Amino acid sequence: MEKVIGVRFRTAGKIYFFSPGELEIKKGEHVIVETARGVEYGDVVSDIMEVEDEKIVQPLKTVIRLATEADTEREKANREKGKNAFQICLEKIAKHSLEMKLVGAEYTFDNNKLLFYFTADGRVDFRELVKDLAGVFKTRIELRQIGVRDETKILGGYGICGRELCCRSFLSEFAPVSIKMAKEQNLSLNPSKISGVCGRLMCCLKNEEETYRYLNRKLPGLGDFVETPEGLKGRVESVNVLRQLVKVIIEEGDEKELREYHAEELKFKPRKGKKNNRQNQRENQEEEEKALKELERMELSDGKSRLNDG
Repeated sequence: MEKVIGVRFRTAGKIYFFSPGELEIKKGEHVIVETARGVEYGDVVSDIMEVEDEKIVQPLKTVIRLATEADTEREKANREKGKNAFQICLEKIAKHSLEMKLVGAEYTFDNNKLLFYFTADGRVDFRELVKDLAGVFKTRIELRQIGVRDETKILGGYGICGRELCCRSFLSEFAPVSIKMAKEQNLSLNPSKISGVCGRLMCCLKNEEETYRYLNRKLPGLGDFVETPEGLKGRVESVNVLRQLVKVIIEEGDEKELREYHAEELKFKPRKGKKNNRQNQRENQEEEEKALKELERMELSDGKSRLNDG
């Protein structure tokens, strides 16, 4: 076991472990540490704790020192310098006629490196651009191509739920999201309705998957036959997963009646997985399936985040 603290370098960024050494460091304080990018200013997001050796990326570096007020002011100044660098880089990209979209610019704390984040449809030959930028800023220049999810994390925004985007507010790492998760939650398989601001499958599908899987196991499937508390048999017309309500069509002679019951009132064979509306209504038309497959292909092609700072 090792004593460590958790440190972040950006909002909702990945948490990196550092050894506190002889320092007494508390959550909410700021520290100066050495990373792969150079000396950085970070936010402490956990008190000193003990972590198993297997969970630590070696070598475990020690905190250089607690940040001072002067360090905090320098960090703010670096952010302002990054905004100016962003505007200059935009002009240089236009000058070199490069097919790339600049997303962000930031200095390392020690100003030894200036990083520019961009998106592009393919590979970009930016060698001349780097030379031009190095001549202007007189420091090491790094251009890093990122995916659309990372772009959205940097720029921020609001989701269809009205809240700040998960990736911007608390999601430190992207988890794989699949169409199966949308089916599990009985959502419309229209790509425009299950895609986030970034154009990829919404991260919240993954966040809610476990809950829906648990609740779905307590419900009958659409089209299944169940026995009601009155001893009648009926066919399931619809279900409300979160409220655990089931609408059942009861046939009595020539008449049909739609009744609603709590799932626990009904007798039916439990199921292991989610069975969607008669084989998902033939998988919701061929056109939707093609669009979904393309969306999932893009999801897989994005790979891991390239915003890691440690």
